[in-house]
Amino acid sequence: MTDRTAVGFGIDDITVGPFAHGFGTTEDGRPFAFRTWSATLTIEIYRDDLGESVPEPADVVATAQAPITDIDLGDERSVTAFVRDLLHHTTPVAAAAVRDITMVRGLLGRISAVIDGM
Repeated sequence: MTDRTAVGFGIDDITVGPFAHGFGTTEDGRPFAFRTWSATLTIEIYRDDLGESVPEPADVVATAQAPITDIDLGDERSVTAFVRDLLHHTTPVAAAAVRDITMVRGLLGRISAVIDGM
C-alpha cells in the first residue's frame, strides 16, 4: 500500500481490468474508493476525519455511478481520467438518523464484497 496523497486529486492504489478498483484522495483532500461491478463504476467518498481506519457504510458521505461501456478498463490512464471526471458528479448521501451498523453487519458486508469480487 502506498502513502496517501497529501493535497489534490490522486489515486493511491489502482487495479485495472474487468474488475477495476482502487482508492485515493479528492481535490479537497477527502478519501474515496471506486470499484466496477456489472458494467458500472461506483465511487464512494468518505468523511474527512476517517483517519487510518477502514471505512464502513456509515462513513460514506457522497456517491456516484456511471456505466463503463465507453472506457478502456485495461488502461490505467483511462480509468484514472474516468474516476476524476466522475468525482465531480457525486451526490451527497443522507445521514442516517440512527447508526444501525453493527460490527457483525460490517464484517458480513466486507465478506460479501470479497465473494462478489471473485
